[in-house]
Amino acid sequence: MNVTVGSTCVKERVNYFIWQHLLLLFSLFVMTLGVVLCVRSSLGSSVISSAPLAMTLSGEAGMVPALSLGDYTNILNALLVVGQIIVLRRKFELVQLLQLVIGCVFGLLIDLNMFLTSSLVCDTLWTQVLAQLGGCSVLGFGIAMEIRCGSVTMPGEGLPVAISKAAGIPFPKAKICVDITLVVCAVTLCFIYFNQWLWNVVGFGTLFAMVYVGMVVKRLDAHMGWFNRLLDNRPGFHRVVYGLARYIKNKV
Repeated sequence: MNVTVGSTCVKERVNYFIWQHLLLLFSLFVMTLGVVLCVRSSLGSSVISSAPLAMTLSGEAGMVPALSLGDYTNILNALLVVGQIIVLRRKFELVQLLQLVIGCVFGLLIDLNMFLTSSLVCDTLWTQVLAQLGGCSVLGFGIAMEIRCGSVTMPGEGLPVAISKAAGIPFPKAKICVDITLVVCAVTLCFIYFNQWLWNVVGFGTLFAMVYVGMVVKRLDAHMGWFNRLLDNRPGFHRVVYGLARYIKNKV
């Protein structure tokens, strides 16, 4: 009897882990869609994509390796994890290296959404504003879901958390400092490679995103009970997993 109960508990945990990360994957897809819409607006990218976008444009101009926006985002995420290791040193938990996996998925989904939105053209101010507003709203919605999945944090949040722990300062202040640093890096890259400020990389939309996305997440916080219930209650999911397992076993 104890063996059966223990086996059931293991299955429950495996089920929850799979369901949790499927919802996380969906959340990341929504987040990257918001990021890409901000890029498409040409009014200024989101903070996390500003430096990668500057490098991507430099690559298209032949000044650096011609990597995709997702590839340069992966590089940035890796650097953010390295930053955490430097800040925390021995206090850095090895499990946080999983941020590299989440960051890599994030970069891949950015490239996927860049492909899916390739036909989107924002050639008027109104379409640009709508794309920026929609992108920031979608990004905020994705973040509101992502933080409820309870998995490893994104590298963009992981570094502020590390700084907050090491320096003993509130997380919001650490987050602002990191965001400002990323924006300054993006502007610096623009001047290094183009000798000018690229407003489609860092512009009004970037400043708008820094303020508005946080407001969206805070506003949605009180209305995310449905997602919590979706995360905790998995109607029919057990049958799907067990059915697939039995099907694969029979085929083998």
